[in-house]
Amino acid sequence: MSRLIALDTETTGLSPAKGDRIVEIGCVELVQMRKGEHRQWFVNPERPIPAEATRIHGITDAQVAGAPVFKAIAREFLDFIGSDGLVIHNAAFDMGFLNAELGRIKYPLLDIGRVIDTLALARRRFPGAKADLDSLCKRMKVDNSHRKLHGALLDAELLADLYVALSGGAQFAMDLGGGAPVATTAPEMTGEDKANVSIAAAARPVRSWPLSREEEEAHEAFLEFMQKEFGGCLWIN
Repeated sequence: MSRLIALDTETTGLSPAKGDRIVEIGCVELVQMRKGEHRQWFVNPERPIPAEATRIHGITDAQVAGAPVFKAIAREFLDFIGSDGLVIHNAAFDMGFLNAELGRIKYPLLDIGRVIDTLALARRRFPGAKADLDSLCKRMKVDNSHRKLHGALLDAELLADLYVALSGGAQFAMDLGGGAPVATTAPEMTGEDKANVSIAAAARPVRSWPLSREEEEAHEAFLEFMQKEFGGCLWIN
């Protein structure tokens, strides 16, 4: 799929089942693996924000007192994400909150099958390593030096960059543009050249480069990504 939405939420707590609500939603569009439009919604949770939650994301009751309730922004939010894939870190958390809010206003729920969870991707690629957003940004060289507090839009921005890095970068097409075509055929070799190549090859022992288990898992994760994103992968039987 050519369009994805990196998405994050901030909430009043950890459990929608216990009455916690969304206070911010951030979305960053990825089109052909390049960042596009951004959206941010502050939401009045219709309940107090506990001090421990404010310490994490910095959002206070006063800041969202005049913000719209979720029902008022739901249609705009759903129109923006459309039917495209969602890139979420620890998707069960955000999807749980979003579907709790949608269920509360009798809207259709979001399908977990459209989600790419970067937490799961990271755990497959780096088994046993820390997989929180800050640790992954450091490992994948995504600049998060400005992240002093959590924030839905800020984290969605980082998540978009991180997903591109985990997926191998934004350059999926081979057309690098601009310059004249590069020759793809080598000059014709003389008989002497061919003889020299054969002698050199025979003199070198056959080498092998066995993959580590981590490299094999990273390769498998990338093939799964290709299968899911583009509807097929030649290297998966």
